[in-house]
Amino acid sequence: MKPYLVSLGAGVLIGVIYSVIKVRSPAPPLIALIGLLGMLIGALAVPTLKQLLGL
Repeated sequence: MKPYLVSLGAGVLIGVIYSVIKVRSPAPPLIALIGLLGMLIGALAVPTLKQLLGL
């Protein structure tokens, strides 16, 4: 869990820096990021469900 929090913190810090110096972020549009989040949730859901169901 710690690497995820470090990654999130670094992203927020860079976002703040970009906002302060008024630079547009090179990140993809929000819709693409939501799609990536869905892919991550789907990839994590299968092993989690297998563990919960004892398979």
